[in-house]
Amino acid sequence: MEYEDRFGQVQRPKYDCLLFDLDDTLYPRSSGLAESCTKNIQDFMVEKLGIDRSKIQELSDLLYKNYGTTMAGLRAIGYDFDYDEYHSFVHGRLPYENLKPDPVLRHLLLSLPIRKVIFTNADKVHAVKALSRLGLEDCFEGIICFETLNPIHKSTTSDDEDDIEFVGPSLSPTTSTGCNEIFDIVGHFSQPDPRSGLPKTPIVCKPSEDAIERALKIANLNPQRTLFFEDSVRNIQSGKRVGLHTVLVGTSHRVKGADYALESIHNIREALPELWEVDKKSEVSYPGKLTVETSVTA
Repeated sequence: MEYEDRFGQVQRPKYDCLLFDLDDTLYPRSSGLAESCTKNIQDFMVEKLGIDRSKIQELSDLLYKNYGTTMAGLRAIGYDFDYDEYHSFVHGRLPYENLKPDPVLRHLLLSLPIRKVIFTNADKVHAVKALSRLGLEDCFEGIICFETLNPIHKSTTSDDEDDIEFVGPSLSPTTSTGCNEIFDIVGHFSQPDPRSGLPKTPIVCKPSEDAIERALKIANLNPQRTLFFEDSVRNIQSGKRVGLHTVLVGTSHRVKGADYALESIHNIREALPELWEVDKKSEVSYPGKLTVETSVTA
């Protein structure tokens, strides 16, 4: 096989690809970006969607818990807004200056003779900027991001798992919900025995198993030969359910669904030395701009 020809025929490596989350995985949560992002999301809900600030915390918690991201939840319950405007508002004012070049992680990644791909719920502008600030922009083959899984700003819900190449109209920028009726998710969960189901979201994102399966298809990855690095327990557990090998980052406590647990991404070599045993002399870098994955490769 081509892979074995490249790295020697002594034995085939266990993994063909390392799939990395970005935020709070390749840099620590102590950077403050996550807290700022949360504040910006809440400000967007107040300033752009007209939601009462006193209701924001409970609403945000329910949306995040039930839809994976607040953004996906807002769309599900009926709020209409431009995705680019949302990302610009939420990520455009993050304290990127808190992210510093990480030469140690850069060396570790470049010394790994295995494919490496980013898989994030964030938009491509944020992903490229964060990687650049960390000095890791040439350490990955490509990025699977919001635009990859939601091409042309998908505006209708679909149950078709093959609908990766969906082409439809972009959502128009708006600061109101128009004629859409807003689903009262807070009221829904305040009922002792909710009878109706939750509305679906048109947004594809982790921890949805569908999102992970689409990402694997887009990057042409076999889950059984892919190692998935994440800071989110529920994303790890979703990844495990679709067949990925999993590494929980940010804690040394291994939870259900995690094959490994790392206090820091810097501990990768101590925890997984076998990743370097394929070819100790190899160094894999990706010159030029990062590729944002947008299509299925056969």
